[in-house]
Amino acid sequence: MYEQETTKYRIHLTVQAEGVVDRSDVVGAIFGQVEGLLGSELELRELQRQGRLGRIDVRVVSKQGRSSGEILVSTSLDRAETAILAASMETISRVGPCAAQVQVQNIEDIRVTKRNQIIERAKSLLLEFEEPGIDPESLIDAVRESQRIEKIETIGPDNVPAGPNVLQSDAIIVVEGRADVINLLRAGIKNAIAVEGTSVPGTIISMCHKKTATAFLDGDRGGDLILRELLEVTDIDFVAFPPRGESVEDLSRKEIIKSLRNKVPIEYVLEDRVAEYLANRDKEGKAAQKNEEPEEEVPSPQESEEVPESPEPEEPAQAAHEPPVTEEVSDPPYKPRSVFTHISEVRERGVIRMLSGEGDVVLEMPVAQIEDSPIPDDQTFQGVVIDQDVNQQLLDQLSLLGIKFLAAPSFTGIVRRPASVRLIPFR
Repeated sequence: MYEQETTKYRIHLTVQAEGVVDRSDVVGAIFGQVEGLLGSELELRELQRQGRLGRIDVRVVSKQGRSSGEILVSTSLDRAETAILAASMETISRVGPCAAQVQVQNIEDIRVTKRNQIIERAKSLLLEFEEPGIDPESLIDAVRESQRIEKIETIGPDNVPAGPNVLQSDAIIVVEGRADVINLLRAGIKNAIAVEGTSVPGTIISMCHKKTATAFLDGDRGGDLILRELLEVTDIDFVAFPPRGESVEDLSRKEIIKSLRNKVPIEYVLEDRVAEYLANRDKEGKAAQKNEEPEEEVPSPQESEEVPESPEPEEPAQAAHEPPVTEEVSDPPYKPRSVFTHISEVRERGVIRMLSGEGDVVLEMPVAQIEDSPIPDDQTFQGVVIDQDVNQQLLDQLSLLGIKFLAAPSFTGIVRRPASVRLIPFR
């Protein structure tokens, strides 16, 4: 059997016949009229038996009583023998019963064709496997990042994940999980410690009492629940807020630094006055920038981050860490209370309490009287604390009052949540 791998040359011929002929007629003419012309060494049948002559391919088309087609003959003979064989086929004068003419078009060197295919394929492979240029910056960053991640530690009897500088630093950043600590390490922040769940470990409780603590939790309901737990069991000085709905572990270095620089003192968080604090701070920052002399040096971002400034004196900040004291509404002078203080006063009393923007109690009534005595809509309320589960109907009714937050034991069947109302469950 002829081995295709040994092919060196391919003879291309054309055939023209004065009549209708088939492929078998052309093959028969080749073997019948070339046989015996070239001697025993170039006998076609013997060459095929030795594997030096390939299969003879013939394509013939008949049209209007005439036939024309193409003949392909593959050989592994040398150049001279191939040329002799091609020339001998031009002596064919008849195909079947019809007069015919066979002419050599060209002799193709298969090795050259294969060589060109190899070159083209090699070019495409080279492009596919071409190595990108080496960026020294990316190599250095990769090495530094692996070093930071390897430095994560577990401290205390609770084996809490933490950065390498937590024990030595005067300030710590409390995050949710190990992945958050790793992401802060990538950003170069080494004093983060992870809560890992809603149950705050004793190691973190003890550290927050001794060090300046900043809570940096995810911007979802889980983060809100952990913050409430931290406020109940330990002392938190500042709260840093990531973009709403995003996790700390997914933030870029720029977003992490921005969130930590915009941290808010805890007393403003307890009184739900975060927006007011940020507005005052931005206003004071612009005024200070306008009034400062050209000779004065602007503190670096690192210095401004290490020494957080608060427009409030230290006494209120310390008082915010003390256990909330239940105050009577009638006791003058009345001081604004936090949302959590109002929750503790309303819990299990079956009342609804309407609050002003300063945290004062504007109206308080039993929950059972809401339907009989509608809440007046001619007053401005900042928030509502109610000792009753809130459904969609009650939520729609209270949101019409223009409130900013609504605290209740739970919220059931809520399908349309007003974008401007913050829901605070406290069960």
